[in-house]
Amino acid sequence: MNTKHRALSRRTFLRGAGVTMALPWLESLSAATTAPPQRFAVLFMGTGISPGRWWAKGSGAGMELSESLAPLEPLKSKINVIDGLFNKFATGQGIHPAMTGNLLSGVPIRKGSIIQGGITLDQVLANRIGQETPQPSMVLACERAMTGFHETNFSNAYSSHISWQSAASPVPNEMYPSLAFDSLFENSGTLRNTSVLDRVKDHAVALSGRISSTDKLKLEEYLASVREVERSIERMRADKDKAETKARDTARPLFAMERPRDGLPEDIRDHIRLMCDIIALGFQTDKTRVASLLLARDLSALYYPFLGVSKQHHGASHYDTEDDYRKIVHFHVTQLAYLAQRLDAMPEGEGTVLDQSCLLFLSNMWSGTKHDNKKVPVVTIGGLGGKLETGRALDYSGAGDDNRKLCSLYLGILDRMGVQMAQFGDAETPLAGF
Repeated sequence: MNTKHRALSRRTFLRGAGVTMALPWLESLSAATTAPPQRFAVLFMGTGISPGRWWAKGSGAGMELSESLAPLEPLKSKINVIDGLFNKFATGQGIHPAMTGNLLSGVPIRKGSIIQGGITLDQVLANRIGQETPQPSMVLACERAMTGFHETNFSNAYSSHISWQSAASPVPNEMYPSLAFDSLFENSGTLRNTSVLDRVKDHAVALSGRISSTDKLKLEEYLASVREVERSIERMRADKDKAETKARDTARPLFAMERPRDGLPEDIRDHIRLMCDIIALGFQTDKTRVASLLLARDLSALYYPFLGVSKQHHGASHYDTEDDYRKIVHFHVTQLAYLAQRLDAMPEGEGTVLDQSCLLFLSNMWSGTKHDNKKVPVVTIGGLGGKLETGRALDYSGAGDDNRKLCSLYLGILDRMGVQMAQFGDAETPLAGF
């Protein structure tokens, strides 16, 4: 029996017509020797943060967080705020695409019509631990990819994708929450518009009679969470179907239409929260252990009217010391906190799903005003089952270039997740002190 089959045989599913629903960790159905799995997710926000408002001091319960990081206050015992790391081959090559295309691979990228980079951290993990789950990884995005070339002669594909499955191929971003939801539950066929919960109801009732009272409560909470997400998905599925019909009638490709005429959620808050909910459900049920979420791409054209900001994301980043960009950065850190708190509310073993995970939040530069990526902002959340110490503010600014490599951080994460590599990107040793 191969590793993937053994892993799947230990997992509990609910099945119905055209749908398969993986269930969360239920102790009464798990072998006593089965340890909860580790998970990894990366969240990306393009064009830097608000310098001067991004710092952490101290450790543990006494850690002091800056204004931009304040949304992480309830989680500070489970975070690491890391300062001073840089991506060597992303410096000195030009602005934007050159600062983004190898952020998670650490290898040089190529100008011109033939794109060339390297496999990214998340996809290395997908190729290893992802083989133990039905879905090796989720690659989600809340903003459309750009076409064409930047003025620096780098392809805009580098600015539009953070996950690459090979040197020449980014993993396609899933933009539509309804399609991500369908993939999560293997929801297919003509019944896609029928509740997945209604279709597995009989199976769920039968299972409830075979599990402990604690697991029964966990199952009920999980099904209620799925129902809440599904209600939002139903509205967005209808919007997408209408957009596809209109695109056919007008002979326009869907990707050429602007939000919300393309069927994407008009309010970016709804879009991001649903994508976070889908990642959380994927991790909770062990449907996948690896995910990436592009919150706002490099050169982002997102608007935030609910923040009282009139500029686009990218335009606001050119004034990153001003209040508009402060609000944008704070908003995106709040989304990171939302996902982390969702995972932390999911009991698993002696801890929570977050305790078994590592969430990585980063941007492609420090300052959008100066297009400065001599260091990049990094936050991790979660302890990987006790293998990663948390509650720390780590500063590598004065450690020397050989000792502050972003890829050394990646080697440290890989090692803790059971993936040993002699080298990743420009790093041959894990980050000291991480």
